Parts: sequence; structure tokens; C-alpha cells
Amino acid sequence: MERKRVLIFPSGTEIAFEIVNALKYSKFVELYGATSVDDHSQFVYRNLFCNVPYITEETFFDSINQIIDEYKIDCIIPAHDSVSVFLSEFREFVRAEVICTDYKTVEICRSKEKTYHFFEKEKFVPRIFRHVSDVDDYPVFVKPKIGEGAKGTALIHNEQQLFEKIHNRDDYLICEYLPGEEYTVDCFTDRNRNLRVAKMRERERIRLGISVRSTGRLISEEVQHIATVLNEKLNFRGAWFFQIKKDVQGDYKLLEVSPRIPGTMGVSRNCGINFMMLTLFDYWEYDIKIIDNNYTVTGDRAFYSAYKLNIEYEHIYMDYDDTLVINNKVNEQLMFFIYQALNLGKKIYLLSRHQGDLYESMRVNKISFNIFEDISVLERGVGKSQYIKHKNAIFIDDSFEERLEVHTVLGIPVFDVDMIESLIDWRR
Repeated sequence: MERKRVLIFPSGTEIAFEIVNALKYSKFVELYGATSVDDHSQFVYRNLFCNVPYITEETFFDSINQIIDEYKIDCIIPAHDSVSVFLSEFREFVRAEVICTDYKTVEICRSKEKTYHFFEKEKFVPRIFRHVSDVDDYPVFVKPKIGEGAKGTALIHNEQQLFEKIHNRDDYLICEYLPGEEYTVDCFTDRNRNLRVAKMRERERIRLGISVRSTGRLISEEVQHIATVLNEKLNFRGAWFFQIKKDVQGDYKLLEVSPRIPGTMGVSRNCGINFMMLTLFDYWEYDIKIIDNNYTVTGDRAFYSAYKLNIEYEHIYMDYDDTLVINNKVNEQLMFFIYQALNLGKKIYLLSRHQGDLYESMRVNKISFNIFEDISVLERGVGKSQYIKHKNAIFIDDSFEERLEVHTVLGIPVFDVDMIESLIDWRR
């Protein structure tokens, strides 16, 4: 199969980052990103297009199609709910295949009011109060009709709070309070409308509306029934998900449904079900098979740091003891960087004051001699700067005195072990 060029837009959302994680090692995909704002995308994509107009701007189609034509993009994946609605409605104006469910389904899912109205006869729809005067029991939960990430939501305990929250506004829903556990169900529907996967996970810790800790759970008959009804009445294709929460009686009620990849779908992906790759294969008219390892996965998400340095170098000199090997264990972060550097064609040199047989130590630690252009064992009193023969080089050593000597004599960038993370390039 020929490699397909896939454009993710917008490229800086949590949705986009899960798509990247699902596709970045695929031999079938070459990734591209496009963003309208200055965001984390520049640390994630090697092929990135910045300052793309917003979808609300008249120049959007001209800009996005110029990218598609120039770089021969095969398909575009929307990575935001509003962008999904827009591209599904106007897909004929995009000169690449839009990987998105049909407009009617996306439009219904984008609005919680439309979703609840569409499924109003189903038992799993929560009770909705049309007016403040209809509320006969508190607390209630208020949320925007159109929104994401828990923005604008509130738990309301009395009538006064409710008036203050939604006074003279018609863009909010008043819903019954659901005090029970909350779950996401990751689903996949093929092009023949067959529901192939419905995989349930508990939303154990939520931050800014995003599930930052989630654990896979066995799906019950009740939840499987909800998935089946949603799939039968809406026209899904590819990956989609829905969220449910238990009411006071312990019954599952629908919170929302969305025809896209959720940001924490990696929990299901790490059971063996790559929903994004399955979606692409289905759009490319391949018949797919699915492997579910069916073990329990807990995923936990947190901020991570990525760095970009304004230095250029082709040669890397490094220490051995307490740098490449620490406490008789290989420094796996440094090895990650080493192989990344080798993939980029950089040259690596080992400078060591190891006491004993350095080559035997490397053999025991399973470190290949072939990694290095040269291996030098230095005597005491000899500065490592004397062994660094290139100006476009960097130096890595745990010893402050060694780094100071090299930096003072040669003026090249020097790195302690804790600084290696700034050298790693996470872009794909």
C-alpha cells in the first residue's frame, strides 16, 4: 500500500495529539499538521503549517487547498468538534478526502439539545427541564447546549443560583443531576454501518472536562444496548464515542455522543484497538480485522515538557560513568536521544575516565561499540576539551568540572544528565 499523506486540523488540540499518537509509527501514513494559532503543534509535527485562517474566515478554503495541492495531501482529519461540523457540511470544497461522518450526524451530536431531542423516547436520555419553574428537585446540572471540555457547566443547588446562571439566556440546558460514576465508551462503526467495537472505560479523574485518568471496564448489556441504539439511529462511520453517567437509581444516562476520536482513547488503543488507523483503513475501502487483548489498562495523563533549542550541531561527545550508565543501569533517556541522533546522521563520541575495563562494562550493559565513531579512555588531569575535535558539537557529562572546562576552553553547549530531555525531538 502506498503511503498516504494525512493532514490533521487543527493540530494543537488534545484530540489531535491522540491522533498523532495513534498514527506516528504507521508505515501507511505520513503526518502533517495545520494550526491557526501559536500552540504546542510546533513541538509535535515535523511537517507543520502555521497561521492557517480560521474556518470562519473567507480565505480558509483557499489556504487549506493550497496546502493540499502543494503537498499532495490525501485526506484531512478534523480534530475539533466545530471543525468537524464545518468540514462535514462543506466537504465538497476541500480538495482532499474529509475523514468525518456525514453532516446530519455531526450536527446532531454537536448540540446536546439536538441529541437529547433526537433520542427523547429512549430511557437513557436524562430528564431535561424546559424552564426554571419546571424544576421540582435540586440539585440540577446546567450545561451549554453546544460546548466541550465542561466549559460553562455548573451544579446548581437552588432556584436563586439557577436564575443567576441562566437568566434571560437560551443557550443552556437544565438537566437532572447524575451523581454516579462516569464512563466513556469508545466505538468503531465500519462503512457497512456495523458496530464493530464498543469498549467501555471509567472516567476516574477529570480535569477541565478532560478525562486524565481512565481505566477499562467490562461493558454491561445496558451500555451495549445504548451503543447499539446510537449506532442504529445515527449514521456513524469510523471512530466515535459516547459518555454516560449513572443516575440516583444507578441507571446509565447519556451525557453526550461525538463522531470523532476522544483525547483519552489511548486507553482502548493500548489494548490493541487503534481506532484512528481502523477509521482510515475503512475510508480507504479495506476490510479490517480487530484484535482486543482484553486486559485492563489504566491511562493517566499529565502535562509534559517539550523543548526547542536554537543550536545546530553534528557531533555529540559524552561521558560514560554516571552519564550513559548510572548506578549500574543504562540511562534509557540518553539511549533514546542517541538513537534519535543516529537516525539524523549525527556522529557520537565517548570520552571516559572509567576505572577498569570500559569495553567489558559496555558489554555487560549491552551497549554496542558501533554506536560511537570513537571511544577514548582518558587519564586523570587531561581535559576532555583536548579530545573534542569539532566546533559544531555538544558535550554531555554529569560532572560540573568537566562541563566547565569544556565550555570555558571551547565555548560549545554543555549538558548535564537532567538536561537531556531538552535535546529530544518529539516531532513526528
